[in-house]
Amino acid sequence: MNESPNINENIIINNKYKIIISILVLVGALSYLIYLAFNSATVYYYTVGEANKLDNYTKNERMLRISGTLQPNSFSRDKDSTTSYFILTDGEDTLNAYHEGIIPDLFFNEHSEIILEGRYDSNRNFQSNNIIVKCPSKYSSIEEQEI
Repeated sequence: MNESPNINENIIINNKYKIIISILVLVGALSYLIYLAFNSATVYYYTVGEANKLDNYTKNERMLRISGTLQPNSFSRDKDSTTSYFILTDGEDTLNAYHEGIIPDLFFNEHSEIILEGRYDSNRNFQSNNIIVKCPSKYSSIEEQEI
């Protein structure tokens, strides 16, 4: 008679350990999946100079974001086409790029920072799939006002 309460207690203790281990495995698996989701969703953006120095594998195989400004007088568009050609610059280096589609209005503001998402093509031009335009600040620094 004394053995049956011990057997029931052992079963309950074993079940508690199984539940705790199951919960830990589940939490670990969910944490790993969340890590993978965030890790694959993050894309670092490069300046034009950094992008020009990337190795061929990175240029050809990865989706890139490249930040710069529109070089003055470099924008052109074929007649009756939505393909736009332009040069992006970071002040020192330049990048030949093109985009198929609609261009945001702020793209042409000389103070706007432009971020292109896309890949390099076989001719070493950057093919943009998406254009993100960061709005210029309404406020300028005191140094800019004095110039």
